[in-house]
Amino acid sequence: MKECDGKDISRAEGLPEDDAFVALAELFKVFGDPTRARILGCLQVRSRCVGEIASALGMSISAVSHQLRVLRAAKLVRGVKEGKEVKYSLDDDHVTKIMECGLSHVKEER
Repeated sequence: MKECDGKDISRAEGLPEDDAFVALAELFKVFGDPTRARILGCLQVRSRCVGEIASALGMSISAVSHQLRVLRAAKLVRGVKEGKEVKYSLDDDHVTKIMECGLSHVKEER
């Protein structure tokens, strides 16, 4: 973006490169699905296997598994094999913070 004097203000003001904003928009698309948001909220409480998530949210195991694949691809959840099951949890503190900030924002009274 150029200012009136021709200066490139996006770089002058320290904004990230455009591809960073594209990646951010893609990340928020993953958060934009209510089912995936519910799964993330469930995993905020504690790590769970697919069956536990499905039971807690009243969903089928196959539906949860499908959404977990999307969440794993976006690096929002991770799975750790425990015996015959895989326990899923939020990938890191960034995901927890995003969830906390987002929920705080939508609950905010104006």
